[in-house]
Amino acid sequence: MKAAALGPDFAFRPMREPDLDAIMLSEAAACDFPWEKEVFRECLRVGYNCWVADLGRLVVAHAVMSIGADECHVLNICVHPQWQGLGVGRRLLRRLLAQARERGADTAFLEVRASNQLARKLYAAEGFCEIGTRRGYYPARNGREDAVVLALAL
Repeated sequence: MKAAALGPDFAFRPMREPDLDAIMLSEAAACDFPWEKEVFRECLRVGYNCWVADLGRLVVAHAVMSIGADECHVLNICVHPQWQGLGVGRRLLRRLLAQARERGADTAFLEVRASNQLARKLYAAEGFCEIGTRRGYYPARNGREDAVVLALAL
C-alpha cells in the first residue's frame, strides 16, 4: 500500500493531550527506549510544534519539533510499525520542515541513532547532511549509542 492509498481519512493535525495514550502505544511499539508521556505533555505545554498523523480516529504517527533563533530542531518522529514503509514519516517530516520555513527558520537539525539505517536513509534522501556525532547520546541495550547529527539548509 502506498501513502496515496491511505485514503481520504488520512490527515495531519496538531497533537492534543487526549492523543498521548495512542502516542505512547506507538512509542512503545517502535522504540526500545520510548519517550515518557510527561515529555510529550511538556512539549505541548511549552508550545513546540507537535503533530499527529491519523487515519480516521487512529493515530498512526507523531512528531515534535522546536523552532527558535532562525532554526528548528526535529526532536521526535515516530511511525507505528504497522504503518511504516508507506511514506507517512516522509510526509510528516516534510510538513514539519514546511512549517519551519514558514516561521523563518533557515536551518533544520536533528539527531538519529547511528544504527537507525532506515531513518538515516530517509533523512539523506530529504537533503540532510551529517555534521557531527554525539558520543553516547542515546541509551542502548548494552550501554550507550552514538547519535549522528544532521542538518538541512531550509
